[in-house]
Amino acid sequence: MPTISKQRLPRLNRKNASDFFNHSTSTGIVILVFTAFALIWANSPLLSYYELFLHYPIAFRFSNVDIACTFEHVVNDGLMVLFFLIVGLEIKREVLLGELSTIKKALLPLIAAVMGVIGPALIFISFTAGTSSARGWGVPVATDIAFALGVLALLGNRIPSGLRVFLAALAIVDDLIAVLIIAVSYSAGLNALMLVAAGICTLILIVGNRRRITSIWFYSVLGIALWVLILCSGIHATIAGVILAMCIPAKSYSSESSAVNAAEITSPLHRIEHGLGVYVSFCIIPLFALVNAGVTINPNLIASLASPVSLGIILGLFVGKQIGITAAVWVSVKIGFAKLPAGVSMRHMYGMSLLCGIGFTMALFVGHLAFADPHDLAVVKLSVIFGSVISAVAGTAVLRSAPTPHHLAPKF
Repeated sequence: MPTISKQRLPRLNRKNASDFFNHSTSTGIVILVFTAFALIWANSPLLSYYELFLHYPIAFRFSNVDIACTFEHVVNDGLMVLFFLIVGLEIKREVLLGELSTIKKALLPLIAAVMGVIGPALIFISFTAGTSSARGWGVPVATDIAFALGVLALLGNRIPSGLRVFLAALAIVDDLIAVLIIAVSYSAGLNALMLVAAGICTLILIVGNRRRITSIWFYSVLGIALWVLILCSGIHATIAGVILAMCIPAKSYSSESSAVNAAEITSPLHRIEHGLGVYVSFCIIPLFALVNAGVTINPNLIASLASPVSLGIILGLFVGKQIGITAAVWVSVKIGFAKLPAGVSMRHMYGMSLLCGIGFTMALFVGHLAFADPHDLAVVKLSVIFGSVISAVAGTAVLRSAPTPHHLAPKF
């Protein structure tokens, strides 16, 4: 059974990269609109309707079990599984076929991403050490790739293409680390029986992959079962999306007797990512923003921006990210451990490190897991928004002052 031809892969990769950047940029704009709408709604005379929208009761029956929840829970614990599925597919694609497919390509963004996580985490812990709030150290560590790439898009041709690719690779590693943090640090009491059942379900998915099963229905049905089992196991249910993504085939297969050219057949990974990605980008993530970004701003909340939690988040995003990433890149290049992408200067890298302080989707998601008190959660939300805004403004200013690719080109 032949696989997709190697000659076809480079063109598919370029198309995937183009689609990825276009989707991410457009998603960033849509999220911004929904975030603004949520803030306006939560600070208007219609606040009671916003709260009714969040807490609207939803009940359904699964076998003999009655499940009752709110619309907010459906979005955060249910629909966001599909977001994590797309994140997982993006990680797998980049590791197998993209900018993380070789050590040479992956080394610099990998180092930068790790230090870009350590920096914010250390700053947050320095403000909250010894308190129960230290549990929220995972809030400022992740970059929102949609917003960051959206800002780069606004700068147009001033930005070398190598910087966009580097940012995408870094953010994907960043997302992987964030997923691991959620799985390890924000799990409740574990149910051993459900974990074993989830493991068996995962094993069946792996066997299906190895047996070259490409049916979307096969992975959909088992994916739903995996979500239910993980939901009951104590691990946050959204991790099911990433586990499922790792089990979905990235190759295409066709029988030798097939009249269809194997090179034109797309893999299950490609079909799911492109088929589901649009709905995640333009429905689920904006809905997540609408549900989670609505903060009622009052004098007490503004005063709370000086609290240890708020300072830890704001400075973690704005200072921790830029120091961690810039230092990692500068040292790696200085000692000859890695090279900057073509046409990219250290000023470009510094501006990009500031944009990595834009933390929204993952930051708010982790905030919900780490802080149960409504006031604390409101402080987290406002701090994430504030830290992201100043990071975006500062990053834009630095990148606008950086030399264009034409100025960086060698002169003969």
